[in-house]
Order: sequence, then C-alpha cells, then structure tokens
Amino acid sequence: MANADEDDGEEGPPGLPPGTPFYMTPAGATALQAEMKRLWTEERPKVVEVVSWAASLGDRSENADYQYGKRRLREIDRRVRFITKRLERVQVVDPTAQTRRDQVFFGATVTYARGDDSEVTITIVGVDEADPDRGSISWVAPVARALLGKRVGDLVKLRTPAGAEEIEVVAIAYPGA
Repeated sequence: MANADEDDGEEGPPGLPPGTPFYMTPAGATALQAEMKRLWTEERPKVVEVVSWAASLGDRSENADYQYGKRRLREIDRRVRFITKRLERVQVVDPTAQTRRDQVFFGATVTYARGDDSEVTITIVGVDEADPDRGSISWVAPVARALLGKRVGDLVKLRTPAGAEEIEVVAIAYPGA
C-alpha cells in the first residue's frame, strides 16, 4: 500500500478539487480496515503496556522506552485518525461489477504500447492502494487520467517530464472476466 502521509486535513486526492471522492477497490478498503484493526487491537495495546511499564520506573526525562513509546503512540493515533477519516469518505468501487468492459474505468488492468514499441501493463486503483512497483497506479496519476474512458486501439497523448508521448491502448481487462 502506498504511503499516504498522515495529513488529517487533506480534502481530496492530490491534484483534484476538494470534495472529490476517495475511490478504492474492495480489497483496498478491506486492507485499510484490517490495518486499523491491527493498530488498535494489537499494536497500540502492546505499546501502552511498554509505556506504562517504563513510566513506573520513575524519571521519564531520560527513559528511552518511555519516550520512544510515547512517540510510537502518537504515530499510531495519527494513523488511526487518518484511516478513520479516509474510511468515512471512501467510495468503494468493485471492478468486477463493471458492465462496460470495453472501456478503461477504475479497477481496469490496461496494457498500452509506448512509442518505442514496449508495452506496459498497469491496474488503476485508489490513491491509497497505488504501488507502482507492482503495476498498480492511482486513478489520479497522469497516465491513468489519460487512459480513463479509452478503448482498445485508442491513441492517447500523454504529457511526461521528457515531453509529450503517444501511447496506444492494447488491452483492457477487469477482475472476474
């Protein structure tokens, strides 16, 4: 899962207007819920136990276990707040339910050809699910936004840091197809 900074005040996905939904696949939403449960029911109680033990030793100013434990508790609490806010605003989109499978929509796995005849396969997922090393890119990424709504054979102009590039949609697949 991509490291979404714990910016509690984030109003929408990066580069999009405030109020834009946080789309996520069912698997992504389940993973976020599992992370929250693990943090709240497993990790946090263990850290609280260490902090309580360290506090009972007395002088907290030079007690590394106490200081690191308190810092870890703040990190856990910040992440739990972030996940809670995210889950309140998430819009789960199940790509297996997509009926228009001839076009690129959220959750599609798309293969496109580049100008150098190489092919790239990506899956379009939610902001918090993106993992470019595994071929999962956020639906707000420039390449995903350029591909959304396209069909096999469509040519797409993509602006890259190196300049404009034309890519061609080669294949579109959805889970369960």
